[in-house]
Formats: sequence, structure tokens, C-alpha cells
Amino acid sequence: MTEPLSTQRNSLVSRLSHDLAYDIAIVGGGATGLGVALDAAARGFRVVLVESDDFAKGTSSRATKLVHGGVRYLAQGNISLVREALRERTTLLHNAPHLAQPLAFVVPSYQWWEIPFYGAGLTAYDLLAGKSGLGKTEFLGRQGTLDLLPGALPDGLIGGVKYWDGQFNDARLALALARTAATHGALLLNYCRATELRYEGGRISGLVCEDVLTEKSYSIRSRCVVNATGVWVDALREKDGAANANDGRRPTKPMVAPSQGVHIVVDREFLGGDVGLMVPKTADGRVLFAVPWLGKVILGTTDTPRHDLPREPLAFKDEVDFILRESGRYLRRAPTRADIKSIWVGLRPLVKPQDDDGENTKVLSREHTVLVSRSGLVTVTGGKWTTYRAMAEDVLDRCATKQLIERRNKGVTTRLRLVGVPAGISEFTSIGLPEGLHSYGAEQLLVQALPGATHWLCPGLSEAMVRFAARHEYAVTVEDMLARRSRMLFLDAGLAASLAPQVGALLMQETGLPPKVADFLTLAKQYLQVPVHSS
Repeated sequence: MTEPLSTQRNSLVSRLSHDLAYDIAIVGGGATGLGVALDAAARGFRVVLVESDDFAKGTSSRATKLVHGGVRYLAQGNISLVREALRERTTLLHNAPHLAQPLAFVVPSYQWWEIPFYGAGLTAYDLLAGKSGLGKTEFLGRQGTLDLLPGALPDGLIGGVKYWDGQFNDARLALALARTAATHGALLLNYCRATELRYEGGRISGLVCEDVLTEKSYSIRSRCVVNATGVWVDALREKDGAANANDGRRPTKPMVAPSQGVHIVVDREFLGGDVGLMVPKTADGRVLFAVPWLGKVILGTTDTPRHDLPREPLAFKDEVDFILRESGRYLRRAPTRADIKSIWVGLRPLVKPQDDDGENTKVLSREHTVLVSRSGLVTVTGGKWTTYRAMAEDVLDRCATKQLIERRNKGVTTRLRLVGVPAGISEFTSIGLPEGLHSYGAEQLLVQALPGATHWLCPGLSEAMVRFAARHEYAVTVEDMLARRSRMLFLDAGLAASLAPQVGALLMQETGLPPKVADFLTLAKQYLQVPVHSS
């Protein structure tokens, strides 16, 4: 197997210091920005991407881990969004089978009308998927439902409906996008903050960025700048507006209304099987999931408006109470606060209509929006992980329409396999692999060849995996390793904290950079924090 590209920081920063003219400079290393970087690099454009923190640090590592067409969007009548998402779901499962796989769900029914009602909707979901379907919807009796969901509450259970969607490892998929873009020549740097926009004749001509680790600034020349910073896109838009304040335009109006989604992780025994549980409509109309993931179960999620944009948002007490209360209505054993292994929160960048105050995020658009300012700043936000590739194509289409770049090879990423996919396979199986290595795909052999391959720090995390992350996966800090290269922080925050000193020592050996162990220990406490404040 070919040796993977090195992500040694000195080499990356050295490339950034060269006075090159890029075709596209991207600000933001989440799903959207990385998707644009890969699509553009695969088309042969010269691409640079900067991210102020780690790749997927924000929303893109905090999803419900589902690759889905959006059953609830079907109920809202948004057929076009569902069709696009179902199509992209198939594409994602094909291009990253080591990171995304089909997952069966069961909608348990406790009232007589629920089976025919939800069954009809999910059958329509199948019809919309067509050849992209992952499995046929099935109607289940009471025992059939309990066979698939041993942890479901049996009292009053009538039956259920089984359907199929997809599941993935979001942070590692983001990393695969970054590394695949790099194999096509893109330069990507985490911990590199965009501080200013450059202009020539009133038009965007690049940006200025700062290496967060050294505080050294670099100037980047680029024909096109894409603002893909998720919930934080308005900050760069305001900089662009301020730089052009003398042209008579009105002040930049915010386009994002953030919505907070909380997820709670508990032990696998609460669900008891390998099938997800989905409740289409809880007491307040929200969707509830119980999703098996990497040996644990994710319970969620909420949809709460926020007016601030913290990097590490905290769950509110009423959000945690809601998830525990509603889960207890459908699980044989009701989870309590004492059962929580980790609590994590993500901010969704919902697109805000110009006449909307942003208070009711449940009715805001889940679709993405691409705007181009008069100076040429391209901003993209909204959407969801499943449609990241389609979003990237739309961004490049818009850039070409505005003559910022030329049109080239649209659709090149439709069948572009990501780093780690073994050549010539349509599916990837983790059978026989040691725990934790399945997400490396074909690269698991390279990981096992490194020092420490047989030294397991805990089940699912070896010394060799830490070394691989430092050498080939852009990892700098303990948080990079334990939150996103490994998902330990999201699965068991207490265990992650206990591993921090060992992981920090290994990273220091490999990179020579401060691994920030103390910062991670503080963060891990937050992921175990029981909220005391209401929203």
C-alpha cells in the first residue's frame, strides 16, 4: 500500500509561506468547507483551506451520526430535499464504506393508528429512494419489534415499523475528506485563523491568516474566497461589509439562526441490539432517536434556539430532562443522569429568512444557501452532513456563474472513493479487525505496522493509532486525538480523561508541540457535566 501523505506541521506551514496564487481559498474546516476543498481539488483547481481550530471541531463532529434522507422533511412536504438527500446517502455509503454503513431503525407503536400511519410514510420514503434504497420497509408485530429492540418498553407495545437509513463516523469522515483533498494537491491547515480579507479594486483577492500555534501571519492570494464557517459565517460577512462600508450598502444582516442539538450517550444495554429506535413525534413534536454507535447508544436530539455562538456550548437542564424523560417512555429501563457517559452539544446553522426573528428553529430551512457579496465573498451555510457533496457542487457552480473561476468537470466526486477505501470493493467489513481499527479501512495495516500496535491504551485505542494520527491525520492536541481521531470523549468522557496524560506524552514525542493535556481535562469535565440552568 502507498504510504499516506505526511501532515507534519512544519511542512504544511512552509507551503503556506510560499507566495502562490490559489484559485480557491476556503475558510472553515467542517463538512461544508472540506467538501468544497475536495471537489475543487479533484477538478484540478489550486486550493488552500484554513481552519481556526481542528477540522470538524464544531457542528461537524456533533451530528446524530445518521446519513439520512430526512423522514421528517417528507412529512413537511419537502420532497426535493428528501430526494437529494437519499441520492447523496447512496453516494456517501459508496465512497466511504469504512466510515458509513446502512442501519436499520424501528418505529415502535403503542397506539393502533401508528403502524399504518408511519408505515405509509416510510413506504413512500422507500419509493422516493428507488434504486438508492437500502432495504424494504417492514411491518412488525409485538414480538418482532422486541426481537429487534430488546430494550424497548414492552408495556402497551402493539408492534412497529422497520426501515433503513445510514450511519457514519462524522469526525473521521471529515478527516477523510481533508486527507483525500490533500492527495489531489490541496493545502489544508488546522489551527490557522483567517483574520482579514484582502481586496484589489473593491474585489476579494485573498485573505490574511494567522498560525494559532505560533501567532505568525501569512498572506494568501486567491481568485475566490469561500466562507464555509457554519454557524459563524456572519462574522466573516460582517468583516466584508465593514471593508466596503462606503459603497452605500445597508449593514450586513445576519443569515444564520443557530439551533442547539444535545446528545446523551449511555451504555449499549439500554437498547440491547444493533437496530436504532426512532420516535417521529414526541410530546412536543420533536423527533427522538436512540442510536447504537461504536458500542454505546446515543439519545437525542433537541432543537433549541441560541443567540450566542460558543465553541463548546453547554446543554441546558430542560434539554437533558427532555431527552431522559422521553427516552424513558420508550425504553424498558429508563436512563437517569447517573447513567450518562457523555453529553455533547452542537450548533446547527439554520438559514434565517429575512423577516424571521429566529425564535422557532423547527420551521427554519434545513437546506443550504449560497450567497455572493458584491465584493465577491462566497458564503455557504445551512444544509446537513448527508448532502455535503451536493453543497460543494452548488458552491462551485455559483463561483463559476459569478466568473470567479471557470467551469470544470462537474460530478468528479460522485464516484470518488475517499482515503482508506480498499481498491475494488463495494462494501467494507470490520469482521476480524481489532476494536477501533475498522474506521481506518485499508489503512489499518499501516497503523498496525507502527510502534505500539499491540500496546492498547484501552479497548479501541492503541499507541500506534496515536502515532498515526500525529503523522498522517493532522492531530496536534490530546483533544484532536481523543475527541475526533478516536471518539472516546464522545463515548465515555471519564475514560477519555484518564487516558489524556498517556496520549499527551505520545503526541509530544511525535510532534514536539504542546498537547494541552490540562485543557482537555477541563473539557472532559464539561462532557460529564449535569446541567443546572434552564434555557
